[in-house]
Amino acid sequence: MAAAAGGAARGRGATSFQRKAAAGSRLATVAGTRPSVRHGQLLLSSGLPSLDCVLGGGIAVGTLLLIEEDKYGLYSSLLFKYFLAEGVVCGHDLFVASAKEHPDSILKELPAPLLDEQRNELGEEATAVKSEDFQDSMKIAWRYQNLPKMEASPTTSTKFGHYYDISKTMSPELFQPIKWHSFYLPEELCLQPTVKTCNMNSAYGRLLLSIQRIISQEGFDGSDPQKKQKNILRIGIQSLGSLLWGDDICCSDTPEDIHSLTKFLYVLRGLLRKSLSACIITIPAHLIENKAIMERVTNLSDTIVGLESFIGSERETNPLYKDYHGLVHVRQIPQLNSLICDVSDTKDLAFRLKRKLFTIERLHLPPDLSDTVSRTSKQELAGSAKLLSSGCGAMAIGKKHLDF
Repeated sequence: MAAAAGGAARGRGATSFQRKAAAGSRLATVAGTRPSVRHGQLLLSSGLPSLDCVLGGGIAVGTLLLIEEDKYGLYSSLLFKYFLAEGVVCGHDLFVASAKEHPDSILKELPAPLLDEQRNELGEEATAVKSEDFQDSMKIAWRYQNLPKMEASPTTSTKFGHYYDISKTMSPELFQPIKWHSFYLPEELCLQPTVKTCNMNSAYGRLLLSIQRIISQEGFDGSDPQKKQKNILRIGIQSLGSLLWGDDICCSDTPEDIHSLTKFLYVLRGLLRKSLSACIITIPAHLIENKAIMERVTNLSDTIVGLESFIGSERETNPLYKDYHGLVHVRQIPQLNSLICDVSDTKDLAFRLKRKLFTIERLHLPPDLSDTVSRTSKQELAGSAKLLSSGCGAMAIGKKHLDF
């Protein structure tokens, strides 16, 4: 009796009750995705691990990533292909839409994934270069020697996403298990009669109907659960808003149909919210003359990343930017299931195109210009140094060097 009472007393602090989780309450395990540790949203990789780190871990399922194209569209097309290549490697379904280049040609030019052995070789080469630079570097003041070193490339502790070799194209064997859909505007204009939906132009109406049909028929609609194994639909739309799409917002300050693009984005965002899909759109923002239209496009997008290329600009020959090919501007990051968004620890970002890799790195100023550079050149570059924020540090400005 006493033993039973003692056992009951010991069991008062613990209980065997377990709440039974409701069906579907847990996040489904989908290949190539992971739940965010901050807001619980399902994330997928953009195909560029350094960009995933800047965006707070990746692209959330059901959201829209808008890429503001660089002046010549060279580097924005790389991000576009990285997004699609990651979908091929992860086994996701693809939907590629373009009015300029045929989707078949885009898929044939996707970069080849790097194997683990090749990634290790690149890492060893980078480590060797860093060690040589450290040995040859000049001695700095003793009070700066113990400061922690800042990593050039934003990285995460967990392995997510893949690396790709832009010098090689993806093997056709990797496309065999992949189900992909294409939308090439010139072909669609010949196949179907004129379509005008919700006061949009014909191109946007056709594109929306195609996306809606694939989401519904292939089982990506969240309101109608998939009967087969769950998968992700990656949607890629190239150069949306350009004249090739029948929109004149890039060539006129007062376009004929000023709300056509914004209506398309509004409906597309609704389709993404209720489906297992994610979308990347490149848009020639530098050609849009009406700033009010760009503000509406910004409000209708979840994540916005702008690319500024140095090609043809003064920064191309500026020694301050000799190690980079352009700047990265993170315009907007979504607030998902929280009051604040994931903000990167630095806003000074740049990209460089190496022989095999395209990387996003933290922008650093050189410690000082060489003594061989004339004083007048230093004064000219001082104005360029002010363009960078204080997070990049400071450089010796003027005729005198820093005194330690």
